[in-house]
Amino acid sequence: MGRNVITVSLPEKLSQQVNSYCIETERPKSWLIQKALESYFNDLQDLEIALSRKFDTSDEEITLEDARRELGLSD
Repeated sequence: MGRNVITVSLPEKLSQQVNSYCIETERPKSWLIQKALESYFNDLQDLEIALSRKFDTSDEEITLEDARRELGLSD
């Protein structure tokens, strides 16, 4: 997999936070920003799935009690 260089402009406070974290962890800025973007896109994908399920009228809803019973977790 190739690499692309991206230049970003950050607010001063965020830039200081990035610098401080990278100094403390001895990690490069590119590593931190890559991990942050990966996490963001994973969360965004999870949100999109949750929203599509929420508005899917063909998807049957079950109560927490029913789910626990089906999983054998009921008291």
